[in-house]
Order: sequence, then structure tokens, then C-alpha cells
Amino acid sequence: MKFAHKGPRKANGQNVVCRHKGRTDSVQDDQALSRILRSSKLYIMFKKLIAAGLLGSMGLANPLPGSEKVLTNPVIYEDYPDIDVFRVGDVFYYSSSSFAFSPGAPVLKSYDLVNWTPVSHSVPRLDFGDEYDIANETDRAYVKGIWASGMRYRESDDKFYWMGCVQSTGKTYVYTSPGHGALEKNGEVQDWEWSRAGVIDKCYYDNGIFFDEDDKLYVSYGNRELYVVELDNDFSEVRSEMIYDSGEDIYLEGSHFYKAKGYYWVVPTQVASGEWALRSKDPFGPYDHRVFWNGLQGPLSNAGYAHQGGMVDLPNGDWWFVAFMDAYPAGRMPVVAPIEWDADDWPSIKLDSNGHWGVNYPMPISTHRKVPSMVGKDKFKGPKLDENWEWNHNPDNEAWEFRKGGGLVLRTASVTEDFFSARNSLTRRAVGPHAQATFEIDIRNMKDGDRAGAAFFRAQAAYIGIHKTGDDARLVMVDGLQLNATSSWQTASNGTIQAEGPSVSGDKVFLRIDADITPAFGLSPVREALFSYSNDGKTWTQLGPAYLLSNSWQFFSAFRYTAFNFATKELGGSVTLESFSVEVLE
Repeated sequence: MKFAHKGPRKANGQNVVCRHKGRTDSVQDDQALSRILRSSKLYIMFKKLIAAGLLGSMGLANPLPGSEKVLTNPVIYEDYPDIDVFRVGDVFYYSSSSFAFSPGAPVLKSYDLVNWTPVSHSVPRLDFGDEYDIANETDRAYVKGIWASGMRYRESDDKFYWMGCVQSTGKTYVYTSPGHGALEKNGEVQDWEWSRAGVIDKCYYDNGIFFDEDDKLYVSYGNRELYVVELDNDFSEVRSEMIYDSGEDIYLEGSHFYKAKGYYWVVPTQVASGEWALRSKDPFGPYDHRVFWNGLQGPLSNAGYAHQGGMVDLPNGDWWFVAFMDAYPAGRMPVVAPIEWDADDWPSIKLDSNGHWGVNYPMPISTHRKVPSMVGKDKFKGPKLDENWEWNHNPDNEAWEFRKGGGLVLRTASVTEDFFSARNSLTRRAVGPHAQATFEIDIRNMKDGDRAGAAFFRAQAAYIGIHKTGDDARLVMVDGLQLNATSSWQTASNGTIQAEGPSVSGDKVFLRIDADITPAFGLSPVREALFSYSNDGKTWTQLGPAYLLSNSWQFFSAFRYTAFNFATKELGGSVTLESFSVEVLE
């Protein structure tokens, strides 16, 4: 999706105010109690009372979180936008945007639509031009690359297909991976082997892929003007028709293609507030249309409306919707809700007792199968990076490796004063609502002029790190790093040293980012990140002032934890990221 909110969305109805840890949050009615409990020690006590049946007379409109039979939105407290979701057997898959981060187009997996983990990336390397390698300090691919796209599995050839238009080239790229008998294995895939299968000299903008029962491939795409195209096995057009023109007043994009209730469906988002539903008995129309939902309140405070996502059917025939909410500084986070069908088979979202997209719903599926947690500790044992990680642009693969026994060696890959032009910065999405990320770094092989450390990376960024000058390895906290949105994301500032710490006397240092990314979209920046260091990983000292987090949407991608190492004088130095851990705080 290209566009997000052009301003804050105001809540309608009664609000209450919750003050916690210096924050002021506007929350809706019964959502307030849930949020207060989750952010305090009272939560544990209330769970015990509920289990004992002592709170049954309170008449809560939504069940409290924590029950295995109840989900709580957002289902992932990370930035995974532009959602395309589908099911193979009993396994759900979810494809998302990644822009200039590499590898691109992350794929997530779930057994219940609620608990997800990344398992692959559909685009192993962004081979779309030199700017994706950070060719120089003015030729970079920020906000380019992987936007909204489509992914599906085709049973007839046992392959997964990913298709996306890259704006910088105006072309559509197709990648495939063998399923290795995915359907026979009830949707499970052990090994992903993505490779480019074709390039189409046309932009199928924000597309949705659909394989019909007769194995024909249809793609929906477009903005304002929506199209359906049939492609052959070489991805050449067989037929293309415009199915709907929303005109100048309504902006539709991000469409996905389905078949349900005896109809073909094209479901686009109305930017950035809802979804439409178009249906026809024929893939090329004519299509009837209705508003699926628009301006639907909840379930997050200080966030936008749920929109741009996809429908997915459960094995029992029920349908659910997975959408995202603009919730900066946390980013665009997924929320789920069941779909209801009226007597004429038109869909709508099942609302809570307040007429909102609910904070809580019954779990879509009850299962004992689990996916790995998206938080925890990574000791970089190899032989490949965990799928939570993505490089800032394509990496120089000659400048990093796994150390025998564990640890990730990051050799300097750039000589620059510009943090945003440094190659091989390794990123992963920030976790919310409040989390601590800890980097354990061996700095013994840094050279004069090298800069390494832990950044909280976005178009506005800050870091805690080590500046090596001669033999002195000095701890610093730097903020004010900034890209300019009005000049094609050129660097506006290389930042300012806000605080200097002591020299690091040993070979190792621990760096920490403590960040509150609770949504504050449309507010003045109020959420904070704190930077700390330790010599032993036990005793911590804050360095520098609190860093206020930008709530703007124009960069699209949200904050990321980032390990970096670059040279300002000459190549040859290195650091080893021995471990990284992230822990969600109460």
C-alpha cells in the first residue's frame, strides 16, 4: 500500500483516560479495563479471580486477555503491513511488505490465525537495480522495493507463487518455491527455495493472485481503476478487463481475489479506512459492489482504522479477515475478526458489544500445535539467519559470516560518515507495546574510525554505540539521524552526539534499547526509547536523554532494532554480534 492516513483519526463515542508510566492514552469503554490490567500487576490477580469464577458478575463486554480460548488484537505487535493471507491444509500463510529491506516479502505461518512466526522470504535478494545495494550516498532505495503483493499455492504443480510490482522499475516480478508436497503434508513446508520465475513488463499494482478450479491464473490489481487479468503459464496476458472505476473521490487499491458463496470476489481497501467487496459470477464481471466496512472504530487507541488485508477461510467453512491498523510508532499491525454473511451472502465484520472491531474474540481455531515465538534470544548459530532478520538493503555477503561456535561477524562494508549509507546494517522489527532489546557485541577487532553499535532505526533514528578513535573505544549516544521525505529520502542529518560514556576497557560490551512503541498515531511524539550499556550484562547505565519516537507514516516502515558496523576511514575492522535478545515487558 502506498498511502496511509493523511491525518489523525478521531475516536467517536465515550472515552476514558488511562495514565500509566507517564503516558496518557485515550481508550474506548470496556477496552480501558483490559488495557489497564495488561499494563499493571493487577492483571495477574484478575486472571486468578476469573479462573476462580469470582468476577462473573462484573459483566465485562469483552473477555479479558490471557485465556487460551480468547484472542487479543493486535495479534502481532510488530510492523507487518499489506497483508495477503491464505490457507493450505491446516496451515495459514501471510505475506507482507518489506520495502528496501532484504531479503524481501516476508512469509509468516500460523495454525490458528493468532500466533504467527516468520518462516521465509519470497524475494531472496532485491535484484531490481544498483540502488538496492546502496550504490552510493545519493543512490539508495529507501521506501522503494516490496510493496503490497500477492501470494498463493497452486496444487497442480505444487508450487507457491509470489507476485509484486516494484515501483522503481515499473515491472512485476514473479517468484516461486516448490511446495515439496505441501498439500499432502497438510500445508507444512520444511524447505523454502524461492527463485525468480518471470518478469512482466507491466505494473500489476497491489495485486491479488487467484488460481481457479480449472487451474487458470487470475490477478486483480490497480488503484482507483481495478482490473482483472488472466495470465498463462508464461505470465503473458490472455485477457484483461477493467471491472470497476471508483473515480476521483474514493481511492481503492490493495485488492485480493477470492471465490466464495458461488461468486468471484475482488476485495480492495478504501485508503485508509476500510474495505469494499465486489462480486460476480464471472471473473471478468460485471461486478456488483458494496462497502464491506468503513471508518470502523477499534480495537487500538490512538491508531487508524483497520484496512488493507485479506479474507481467509477456515477448515470448517467460516471466514475471517486479517487487516492492519496504522499504529505508529509501532507501525502497521495486524488485527483479526470473524466475518458474518447476510441473507444475500454479502460479508461484514462481526462487531463487539459497542459496535466496534473487537479487542477480543473467541479463538478461530483450537489447536495444540504451536509456532516458535517471535521474541527470545538469538546466538547466531547458523547456518542461516533467523527469518526475523532483514538487512538494510542488499548485504555485501563477503562482509559477514557466522563465527564457529556462535556469533555473527560483521566486517565493515562501507567507508562513510552517513549511517543511512552504511551497508550490512542488520535489522528486525521492534516489538511492542514495551520491550527491551539487548545486543552482546565483541569489539576487539574494531579499527580507528570505525563506528558500531545498536540503533533504533527509521527515517528518524538514534543509536548507542562505540566510536573508535585511535586506541580509544568510546561509548556514545547519538540522535537526530534523519532522512528527508521531501528529497527522495536523502540524508538530512548525520546526527549529534548527545552523550559520551566511558571508554570500553574489555573486549565486549552489552548495549540495550528499551522502547515504548504503544500507538500514538496523530499525536505529538510522546513515546520514548532509552539507551543503556553494561560491561557484564547485569548492571546497566543509561546513556543520553530519552529519545522521542516519530509518529509519522510517510516512511511506511516502523522502528527496527539494528546492529551496525561501518568505517569512516578504511575497511578492515569487524565486530561480532554474539547474541541478541528481545523481551516484552509488563
